[in-house]
Amino acid sequence: MLGLLVLFFIGKAFYTLAQKHNRNKWLFAILGIVVCYGMITIGALLVVFIAIAVSGDGILNNSDTVLGLMGVPVGLLSAWLFHHLLRKNWEGNPKDQNSDLLDSSNF
Repeated sequence: MLGLLVLFFIGKAFYTLAQKHNRNKWLFAILGIVVCYGMITIGALLVVFIAIAVSGDGILNNSDTVLGLMGVPVGLLSAWLFHHLLRKNWEGNPKDQNSDLLDSSNF
């Protein structure tokens, strides 16, 4: 149930950001969720590899849930960072609303 809430709030944040800046809403909502869950997986693997390198195989005695939760801060931080970078990029480079810019048929 908690995973569904994470999906909803991350997707909603990216959806509203894309909507505010006239971008593809569903693409960026899904992309934000993929970035978050991908980085959760990568973050958990990094934590496990670092813990094995530092203290040996002791961390592998924990359950899979605990090992998976170790990557959640990395995933949430990366989703926030991606959201922040998109917002700064889109505010600095707004999408042009002029339809005559490239679609002119007066060649």
